Amino acid sequence: MAFHVRDHETDELVRRLAAREGKTLTESIKLAALDRLKLLEREAEADKRPFREKIRDIQDRVAARGKTGLKADKAFYDSLYED
Repeated sequence: MAFHVRDHETDELVRRLAAREGKTLTESIKLAALDRLKLLEREAEADKRPFREKIRDIQDRVAARGKTGLKADKAFYDSLYED
């Protein structure tokens, strides 16, 4: 059940991660794989929500920013295209 990493960049990344966390190479690989799987599972779960629910978070963040107080009328848009 052994892995042999032939890619030098991958080997260096895993060793850096292990050293930084004070873990073995095996533990670091295991934790990295678990983290990635959890992320993929969360993304898959989020995709099951109806479209309206998916965008509700974005709508709430935009609404929380508040109004600028500026008018976006025809004159405003025309001013964007003046030479």
